[in-house]
Amino acid sequence: MSGNEDRVAVAAADVWPEDAEADETAVVVNWFAREGRQVDEGETVCEIQIEKVSIDVPAPTDGELVEIERGEDDELSREDTLGWLAPD
Repeated sequence: MSGNEDRVAVAAADVWPEDAEADETAVVVNWFAREGRQVDEGETVCEIQIEKVSIDVPAPTDGELVEIERGEDDELSREDTLGWLAPD
């Protein structure tokens, strides 16, 4: 892989509720996929929790999960990237 241009972000903003407060943070509850695993578009790759609401985070495309940026129990904001996929 030649760099970031070959990767697709698994972004918190894609699933962040519109009614969530701007300063709210979330926590990564669980990763269902591990680095190096092939995933299908729409497949749940991880779960985050905002307040008391759990949200499944789907893969934005088919590909290999090449990097996890936020591990389990890590806090994150709406702007954060959870991980990166190398699309098929």
